[in-house]
Parts: sequence; structure tokens; C-alpha cells
Amino acid sequence: MPKHAFKDFKIAGPLLANIMKAGLSAPTPIQDEIIPHILLKRDVIGLANTGTGKTAAFLIPLIHLTLRENHRRTLILTPTRELALQIEQELKKLSAGMRMYSTVCVGGADIRPQIRSLSRPNHFVIGTPGRTLDLINRGVFKPAGVTTVVLDEADRMLDMGFIHDIRKILSGVPSMRETLFFSATMSREIESLIATFAKNPATVSVKKKDTTDNIAQDVVRCEGKDKFVVLTDLLRQSGYTRVLVFGAMKHGVERLRKRLDAEGIAAESIHGNKSHSQRQRALARFKTQEVRVLVATDVAARGLHIDHVSHVINYDLPQTYEDYIHRIGRTGRGKERGKALSFVE
Repeated sequence: MPKHAFKDFKIAGPLLANIMKAGLSAPTPIQDEIIPHILLKRDVIGLANTGTGKTAAFLIPLIHLTLRENHRRTLILTPTRELALQIEQELKKLSAGMRMYSTVCVGGADIRPQIRSLSRPNHFVIGTPGRTLDLINRGVFKPAGVTTVVLDEADRMLDMGFIHDIRKILSGVPSMRETLFFSATMSREIESLIATFAKNPATVSVKKKDTTDNIAQDVVRCEGKDKFVVLTDLLRQSGYTRVLVFGAMKHGVERLRKRLDAEGIAAESIHGNKSHSQRQRALARFKTQEVRVLVATDVAARGLHIDHVSHVINYDLPQTYEDYIHRIGRTGRGKERGKALSFVE
């Protein structure tokens, strides 16, 4: 049971109304514990898996503080463009009617609209480290005006090689700022970042274990069988309503998507060879259930927040245990139940 109701946080009335409108009835554990620290302008470390409500855990208090102090500027760094866009969607929902401005700065999209958007004041800038640093180097984004930095999915950003970009960005932000770290795991690199850039942070951990009881995990043995036939047989069964299928390589993922289409199973794909707009279109079709199968690579699926995924299928096995945990965490989110199947040959 949460210790607080949202109204106990003494947040602004319009924000409270938007929280209710968004269907957030009671704080999740990470929200319950970390929102009071952020409202007090403390640096924080939030250890939480995806699907725990951590985006709202930092957005709610930061929107409230920005309403009180209009000069505040928040920079949110994320590992992927998809996650950046999802954070912006949530920000728009929670700050509706408040004249709060934001810009998304991500690679793989035309830089010119981002430059134009940064020429006006923004309360929130949400970006991937590479594109954010590019805009800083061009003199378009000025980190000296930032009052709060959020590093969301810090472990993923380091896995993807962004450590030097993050250090360069943070070193340009005033030392009198709040720094909020969110991560599913704590590594030596993250500890070193925290030691350099955070001041006496409050640590909140709601990570109980790597996987939740909401995900049933099983193995599908394919010895002597055509793996593709096994997949199509499964997808034709009832209950496979929204299925995320993981492949190892981008070319293989695209081939698999085409074969499924040819079999009359409507599918979309996301991988590194697709442009930003193609990936967004594929995601939108999956979310609106125009297609019920999305075939993805690990990197393309990082940070995806899609509700009601009934099954995750590891068509190709992941390289690491961390990738396996990240993949299957796309299902069984919040209070939902999900199933994860791994094909073994």
C-alpha cells in the first residue's frame, strides 16, 4: 500500500486534475517514495525496472516545481528516440493547459526543426546524448541555463556507449542543479558518474527482482522442426493478441516480417535500418492494433513502453542475460499478466 495519495504531495491543482484524467489513481512504489525527495529539490537515484511508473515519478514533481518557478529548465537524457518521444507524450498529458514548452532532440530525425524549436524558451528538453551534444557543439542548445538533469535508463545509455557524451553534457551544466538518475541496475560506471555529478543523493530502490511474477516463462523446443512454422502455428492460436517477436539481426528481422505478411499474419518491424519516421509508423500500427505482431532487434526495442503485450517470443535467443530480462520485461507490465517464450533448436 502506498504511504501517500497524490493529493498528499501538495502539488498544484491543475496538475492533480491531469493526473486523475490520465487514470493514475494511486502512486506506484517508485512514485510514492521518490516524489517527496524531488519536490525538496534533492538529487536522487531511482533503482527501478521499466513498467514501474518511473517516468511520472520524475515528471510530476518537476512539472509542479516548474509551475512555481517558471525559469526552471529541465534536460532529460534517454537512450533511444522512442523513449524520448514517449516521455514527451506523457509530459504533454500531465502538463495539459499549463503553457509548458518542450522540444525532443534525437538522432535519425531532421535536425532543422529541432534547432528552430530550441530558439524559443523550453521548460523541458528531452534528448538522446549524441544529438544533444551535437546541438550543444553547434551553440544551439545552451546547457548553462539548465536547472535539472534527468538521466533515464542510465544503465542502457552506458551500455550503448554514451558515457563520454553524458560526461561532456553534464560538465557544461551549472553545478547548482538537481541531478536525477534512474536505472534498472547499478554498475561501477554509474557509481562513478554519480560520485562525480550528484550531491548527497537520496537512493530509492523498488527493484525486487529481475522479473515479476506477472510473466510466465517457457521454452519452445524446435529440434527437427521448421522454426518459422512453429512461430506461425503459435501466432494463429487464440490469446496471441499483441505479440513482440525478437530476432538477432536487422536483416533477419525484416525477412521474418515479410514472411509473416506473406502468410497472412499482419506484422511490422523495427530495426536499425529503418528511419525514425518508419519506426514511429510501425510502432503506431502495433499500438493501435492495426497489426498484432511487431518483430524487433534488441537495440530498436530498448526503452519501448507498449501496454497490453500478451506475449514476447525470443525467435532468436538474446546474447546476454540482461538482454533477456529487458526483452521479456515488455510484457506483464504493471498489474498485467504476460507470457515469454524462447525458441531453442
